[in-house]
Amino acid sequence: MIPFSVLDLAPIVEGGDAAQALRHTLDLARHAERWGYRRYWLAEHHNMPGIASAATAVVMAHVAGGTSTIRVGAGGIMLPNHAPLIVAEQFGTLESLFPGRIDLGLGRAPGTDPVTAGAIRRNRPGAADRFPQDLAELVAYFRPVAPGQIVRAVPGAGLHVPIWILGSSVYGAELAAARGLPYAFASHFAPEMMMEALALYRGRFTPSDDLAEPYVMLGFNVVAADTDDEARRLSTSLKQAFVRLRSGRPGQLPPPVDDLESRLTPAERALVEQILKYAAIGSPETVLRELEAFVARTGADELIVSSAIFDHTARLRSYEITAAVRDESGQT
Repeated sequence: MIPFSVLDLAPIVEGGDAAQALRHTLDLARHAERWGYRRYWLAEHHNMPGIASAATAVVMAHVAGGTSTIRVGAGGIMLPNHAPLIVAEQFGTLESLFPGRIDLGLGRAPGTDPVTAGAIRRNRPGAADRFPQDLAELVAYFRPVAPGQIVRAVPGAGLHVPIWILGSSVYGAELAAARGLPYAFASHFAPEMMMEALALYRGRFTPSDDLAEPYVMLGFNVVAADTDDEARRLSTSLKQAFVRLRSGRPGQLPPPVDDLESRLTPAERALVEQILKYAAIGSPETVLRELEAFVARTGADELIVSSAIFDHTARLRSYEITAAVRDESGQT
């Protein structure tokens, strides 16, 4: 089986707070390292009551400092929110502290609502349109300092921080292909254009000094438990969260409920079904079957697993089962 990684949004659950969420993040990262996950990625979101990873580089330092071998990355940093030099300095610092363990995934979306995006980007109007130029500037800061170069990233210059392009449409696929960079697609919440984006990325990929062949990591939702019934109940937290988010009511991750289907409108049920088109919810046997089918269909080089589960112990168990399923698949 291909490598598995972890995508952690540092969920703040109802009745909890950010401090608890960040403690749980580190605990999960330590378990993930022991279970053989390759990477542990965190994502930049702002003004989201249920996500504690807004200061993504800071949380990465928290995780990397509490682990030993697992790669720690951003999935991603929303580059239009920041000056490229600042990102280079932050990730140059992380790479200096934790050499050979840091990944930098870059996205073009704001990671928030339009009003909050305006507050973040108040001095960067039209920043999203400059994404390719900002990417080139950021890449240049990680190269060795050139003669006569006035502005440099300290730390950052001369450090090889792997850069990924993130996307949920063909835009990121095209840019990653043109630049010869690895590509991560957000199929865990935006599955509609996945196959089209993969075909474009692989078909147009141009080898670079960073990458000789296309490399794709795909997001995948997993809610694993000892039985299908238990997993289905645990998954109602994620389903409620998606419905609230898409209706403009983001909140903390709610506890699971019984009979969620009867509480949803037909439109909400269709929304949940569409978003979770690529997901494995069930017992180890069910999860194995769904994971193998997804990998066979997509040819993914790596999966990054998202498991939004209210109870921390149950969330750990879900990732433990997923790791065991990966190992079992690799032996068959």
